[in-house]
Amino acid sequence: MLKLVRLALTAAILTAIAIRLRRRSRVPGERPESPAVRPDRSRRMGPVWAAIAAIVAVTLAAALIPTEAEHSAAAAWRAYQVEQAALTAEHALPAEPERPATPSPAGPATAAPTGPPVTHTPPAAEIPDPNCTPAPRAVTVRPIDPEIRRAVDRQWRRIERWLKVNAPRTYQALGRPGRAHTIAVAESQMGVDFPDDLRASLLRHNGSRGASVFGFWSHGAYALSIREIRDTWRDMCSWQRTDIGSDPATEYWNGRMIPFLYFPERDPEELEAEYAVVDSAGGAVGWDDTVSGMEPRLRSTHALLRAVADALEQGKEVDGWRPAVRRGVLRWDYVRE
Repeated sequence: MLKLVRLALTAAILTAIAIRLRRRSRVPGERPESPAVRPDRSRRMGPVWAAIAAIVAVTLAAALIPTEAEHSAAAAWRAYQVEQAALTAEHALPAEPERPATPSPAGPATAAPTGPPVTHTPPAAEIPDPNCTPAPRAVTVRPIDPEIRRAVDRQWRRIERWLKVNAPRTYQALGRPGRAHTIAVAESQMGVDFPDDLRASLLRHNGSRGASVFGFWSHGAYALSIREIRDTWRDMCSWQRTDIGSDPATEYWNGRMIPFLYFPERDPEELEAEYAVVDSAGGAVGWDDTVSGMEPRLRSTHALLRAVADALEQGKEVDGWRPAVRRGVLRWDYVRE
């Protein structure tokens, strides 16, 4: 409306200027008027100013008259307010009826008790996971217990012999030996200590190029290299930076875990953990079987290697999965109903 007022005033001023210029143009050589003539000119300009005032008044009246669109908008707003008031009344909690007062022998009437107070337990608070923000520490190559390394190598030799004969394509997918310094760098950046048996296993086979011997899923699993372990840990901590509860093993992710297997066919949107992990605190190995969730299933990496070797040589199960070979590739079939 203010724009219309400004336009009306501008039009009126321009009209007055145009009329004045037009009158002057008719008498180009006119000399300055005497004071006696000026009152006559003022009387002649009276109708002009009246016309200008009329134009301004008409413009303002037109601006103040609501248009059909404004009527429609106002009606829609009133209908919206009525609808919101109805929804509020529909979802409002009913008021509790007042209980009758009960007389008290020792004083005036008091309201009857309404039962024990109701307490609501707040949900578990999410707190930042300190394991995902470790303090800087030096890169240190720690020695491995010779006894543990010999035990790990013994189980790997059993697995390698069986794969060479029965599943040569899986044998060829085993990674090359890792380096102790690379493990030390990953430990420093992640702020966790890899258990000795996990380090001994990585020093023998640093991940896999394709489906690894640790399948335990219909489409197998990939063994992560040392760098892939570090990168996966960083990625998981980047979007799961909080702790829920007091048991890290029951969480979808906790920064003290070391991911070492990747299940490519898992769907994280259905809360199926994509990684098998080693707990840096105690060395237990866990993965999600999509039924009971993520939990420890074997006490150590060495126990996992021994269970796999026994399954390959004797046809045993590992958490309900039994080894099978198809076209030179080791697969694991689920045999439990």
